[in-house]
This record gives sequence, structure tokens and C-alpha cells, in this order.
Amino acid sequence: MTFKTSLRETFFRIWYWYVNKADKNAQILFMNFGYHDPSQHIAMDEKSERDRYSIQLYHQLADAIDMQGKDIVEIGCGRGGGLSYIAKNFLPATALGIDLNKQAVRFCSRHYSKKCLSFIRGDAQKLNLENDSCDIVINVESSHRYPNMTAFLKEVFRILRPGGFFLFTDFRYDSEMDEMKKDLNGSRFTVVKEKNINREVTAALELDDSRRRNLISTLAPRFLHNIALNFAGAKDSDTYNNFASNKYVYFSYVLKK
Repeated sequence: MTFKTSLRETFFRIWYWYVNKADKNAQILFMNFGYHDPSQHIAMDEKSERDRYSIQLYHQLADAIDMQGKDIVEIGCGRGGGLSYIAKNFLPATALGIDLNKQAVRFCSRHYSKKCLSFIRGDAQKLNLENDSCDIVINVESSHRYPNMTAFLKEVFRILRPGGFFLFTDFRYDSEMDEMKKDLNGSRFTVVKEKNINREVTAALELDDSRRRNLISTLAPRFLHNIALNFAGAKDSDTYNNFASNKYVYFSYVLKK
């Protein structure tokens, strides 16, 4: 793990811990930067509308393949909003969310009641799942926190059934992309689709800026505001500027076993 990655991980841990502690009314169900393509419009119910841009990041990934009747696993499910949306709208047979943070898993187990949904605690690099046990693995904006990307990819490959899909979207510093692609090339997966989505992520951050700032004002004490605004990718934060300048590269992959 590089110094930059280690510093970023420390930053994410602090804010992730705080959200799970402070969000008593389930105002934060998503913790991704979002996605917006002005050429596409996804119909949503009123309840989902507040999280439109974060939902669209999941939708663009899930819409790439047929999920109906499949067994899916999300590794790094966070507070479960994305997996819940997929379970409701893409109709898998089962949807299992896995996260290392026990508070997040506890929150998800309490908050979601759909029959096919379940949540367990687990390590992305050492999953307690059987070989060939699922059809689709999802990983959204989580892998940048893993110390060993090779171990993670091996685990994803192991638990997928032959012909299964790995839907993968995340970001890296531009200087880390060669290493990340090297890991993917050595993973035995076939690349079905690859896309840089910096433009769509930056657009989502701009359109969602007011909501994110209001949430931070509501939930975070003043001394945490700068950390929170950076975590949320608020306009003019270092995170937002890194996406806008392509110092961060946000990618989306469909991979097949």
C-alpha cells in the first residue's frame, strides 16, 4: 500500500465510522460519488429520488447484464442502498451484501426487510463463501481501500460460477492505474466492457452538491466539515478537483469468468 493510499484509507475510515455512529435516521444509504449521463433518464419513485445520482452509479453497472433469477453478491455493500435498489429493480433470486464494518452490517440487517436480501460481515480478501456459489459479484467504490487487490480478485473469481460476471466500478490515482490494470490482466477474467466515467461522476457531484452539503451541515459537527466535504466530493474540494482534472481516474468494468 502506497503512502497516498494509506492516507486516503485513514481518511475514509474516520468518516465511515462517523456516519455509522451519527446517522440515526438512515439519511445516508449510499456513500458513492454518483453518476450522471444527461442522455439517459431512469424513472424512480419519490423515495429513491433523493439518492438519484448515487443510484445511477449502481444502475449503469447492473443494467449491463440480466440479473433476474440470479444469485448476486455485493462485496463492500456499505449501508446497503445499492444492493437494495438492485434487489427491487433487477429481481435477482438472492442478494447477499458483505462488508468488513460490523456497524454497517448491523444497520443493513435492521433497515432492509426484502426477503431475498441478507447481509454478513466479511473480508473482501478472504471471503467465507463456497467455490462457484454465485452468478454475479458487484463491487462499487470499495476496492481502493483493499491492501491486496490480487487476493481480492482471486476471491471474486473463486466464488463466481463459470460464466459468471464481475461488475466493478471504482477510482484510482492516475499513477495507480497501470498497477490496477496489471492486476486485472493477471486475474483470469475476460474484459467484456471497460469505460472511463470521470465525466459522468463529476457531473453527478455538481448536480448533487447542495444535498451533500446540507447533509453534512445536519449530521457533522463543524470541526469535521472539511473532512466531510472532501469525503463527499463537494465542489472545490480536493476530491472534486481530482476528478475534474483526471488526477483520479474513475472506471467501470464488466468482467466475465
